[in-house]
Amino acid sequence: MEPYDENIAFFTLNGTWLALYEKKALAEDANIAFDESHFHGFTLSHVLNSEAEVDALFKEAIQAGATPTKQPQKVFWGGYSGYFKDPDGHLWEIAYNPFFKIGGN
Repeated sequence: MEPYDENIAFFTLNGTWLALYEKKALAEDANIAFDESHFHGFTLSHVLNSEAEVDALFKEAIQAGATPTKQPQKVFWGGYSGYFKDPDGHLWEIAYNPFFKIGGN
């Protein structure tokens, strides 16, 4: 898989991916303050099959008590994503990536 820029690396695993993103770049992408004492540089990401699915799940999360940090939008790497913090403070990215094949193994 080709990198989108020098701040991120993807590793294909069995049925999933691991992405390593430079900490300050991740905070900027998620629209949150980069503060070593509160941001640990970790997000959970859920990749869906379309922008409409991203919008629907994002809306459902907010209605369930999540706090948006970045509304879903087209992003520089050609996909669509948004971020929120769940009620326990975990940062989530909900995304559509046209370069990832979803489904199967």
